Amino acid sequence: MNRATSQAETRVRLDKWLWAARFYKTRAIARQAIEGGKVRCEGFRAKPGKHVEPGMTIRLQQGDHERTVIVEGVRNDRRPASEAQLLYRETEESVRRRGEQAARRKSQPAHWPPASRPTKKQRRDIRRFKQE
Repeated sequence: MNRATSQAETRVRLDKWLWAARFYKTRAIARQAIEGGKVRCEGFRAKPGKHVEPGMTIRLQQGDHERTVIVEGVRNDRRPASEAQLLYRETEESVRRRGEQAARRKSQPAHWPPASRPTKKQRRDIRRFKQE
C-alpha cells in the first residue's frame, strides 16, 4: 500500500464524513448545514471540503439539538447505523445537555389551547370585573 492510498483513507471531506456518520440524510443537506454555519470544526466555521481526521472535535446543530462529537474513525462510504456510530464519540457534556433539553421539552405542554371566544359565563365575569 502506498502513501497516497493510506492518506486518502485517513482524510475525508467534512460533508462526506457527516453523511457517512449518518448525521444528515444526504451530502447536499450536510453541505447546506456546513455552509449555513451549523457545523464547526475545532471551534471554527468550516467549509464542506475540509478534511476530517481522527481526534477532531466537531460541533453540529440540528434543529434544537446541539451535539459535540469527537471523530474516532473516517470512512468514504455510508454503512449501516451500527457501524456509523463507531466513527464518532459524543462528549459527556453534550449528552447531558441534550438530556436536559429533552426533559425541559417534555415538561412543557404538548400544545397550547386554541384562542377562542369567551363563553357566556366568562363574558359575564369580564363585565363584572370591569364594572368594579
